[in-house]
Amino acid sequence: MVGAVRYDQVYDYVVVGAGSAGCVLAARLSEDPTVRVALVEAGGPDRRQEVRVPAAFPKLFRTPYDWNFTTTPQTGLHGRELYWPRGRTLGGSSSLNAMMWVRGHPADYDGWAGSAGEEWSWDEVARYFRRAERWAGPPGGTAHGTAGPLWISPARSFHPLTDAFLDACEEAGLPRLAELNGPDHGGCAPTPLNQRRGRRWSAADGYLRPALRRANLRVVTGQQARRVLFEDGRAYGVELPGGVLRTRREVVLCAGAIGSPHLLLRSGIGDADQLRDAGIEPVAELPAVGRHLQDHLSVPVLMRTALPRTLTGADTPANIARYLLSRRGPLTSNIGEAVAFLHSTGEPAPPDLELIFAPVPFVRHGLEVPTEHGVTIGVVLLRPESRGRITLGGPGPDAPPVIDPGYLSSEADLRRLLAGVRFAERLYGTRALAPHVTGPLEPWPGEQDDKTAAETVRAVAETLYHPVGTCRMGTGDATVTDPRLRVRGVTGLRVADASVMPAIPRGHTHAPTVMIAERAADLLRAARPVA
Repeated sequence: MVGAVRYDQVYDYVVVGAGSAGCVLAARLSEDPTVRVALVEAGGPDRRQEVRVPAAFPKLFRTPYDWNFTTTPQTGLHGRELYWPRGRTLGGSSSLNAMMWVRGHPADYDGWAGSAGEEWSWDEVARYFRRAERWAGPPGGTAHGTAGPLWISPARSFHPLTDAFLDACEEAGLPRLAELNGPDHGGCAPTPLNQRRGRRWSAADGYLRPALRRANLRVVTGQQARRVLFEDGRAYGVELPGGVLRTRREVVLCAGAIGSPHLLLRSGIGDADQLRDAGIEPVAELPAVGRHLQDHLSVPVLMRTALPRTLTGADTPANIARYLLSRRGPLTSNIGEAVAFLHSTGEPAPPDLELIFAPVPFVRHGLEVPTEHGVTIGVVLLRPESRGRITLGGPGPDAPPVIDPGYLSSEADLRRLLAGVRFAERLYGTRALAPHVTGPLEPWPGEQDDKTAAETVRAVAETLYHPVGTCRMGTGDATVTDPRLRVRGVTGLRVADASVMPAIPRGHTHAPTVMIAERAADLLRAARPVA
């Protein structure tokens, strides 16, 4: 149930963060009627209509549904400070993302196995993806699960220009894939979506709402966790603005790649000298907390279209009525309707670039309503060498974290992005796309030499909203969590979200985060009860 917090109860598990991971854990753990679970969310309920309407997700940015983070000035991006939206509501970022269910490449998880053990290899984690999935597309596929809580659907109203993009990819030598989440996603395909019958299907929809009827689950909204509390090195509760939620088993942080390390630091887990400088008494010396931050950087390459038939101005009264009556039409679009994965050198290797096609000019996170008709190919760097860090902005819980992604601190990242830009320009020149476009559209200036194009990349690149790695798991001293997601140096505390990823996947982060939480539920249920 959702309601006021009960400080007089002791819970078996306290889960912090009701996002993509927290909803999964709260639902799975509360399946056992003998345990009590408390789920704490800093934001409020996910009630706004824009959460439900797929194409409306940019309208949730910079609202109370968004943490509204900003990075430090990025040297590699001409000193720009980048806006980072993150979900602050039930469902977390799964309630305001572009609904793209893209697992990544099997090589990603086999790479995780190298640092965190074979239990994180592709052969082991694939079943957790399938456990989560309920495929609603054409039958006959083998990649997706069909009985899980999260609906995965093809687009209901596919834009014709998206078909032209896929034809252009084939013309340029990329195979069209029957299943994007199959064994190898090198090629192009429509985007599988977290939608059910034309509306968003978040982690809150799939996991949390069916669990709310359980008497052993308590969901608390509008309460930001201040810190985790310890006694003799064991986590015994979470401090909220009004009191302490106590646990007899474990606290699990699911606050994401920004929130989880930030909460660990506020709780005294991190670099001891830096904690003391911030006025926080160290509980455990763990210098890796907040380090190893990785994110996908994206460069929008835009072109005007010859005819006014894009998603620009799609929210007409007629289209709104069509959506409300039939859940069809352009408002069912997730904007990023198709993707292509390729290697920057053209080699038959796991991809290091993604191209996302949007049948609309999508710039500045969609916060500026486009006034012209056009299309966008977002060039995404999948395997960045650059690393960043999350640090404390101050000792108090209200002090925002300091976010430094370190974008393009590696020159190799810039070279790969430029290769992706050149491939996008090549697609616009194909027989499939050339008849539909008339010239470059701001902020993309058109064809340039490599030196000028590099400066343009630094001037226009933005986040693709995929931060990971700040509480990474593994077996070495430079990790924060062990392969069973337990925080080193203390007991009774785990992290289960995108922050534990050892390396960023060649895909998107919602699906892997759900997978991590599904596996975390098994790990917690298998743990010996604590007296």
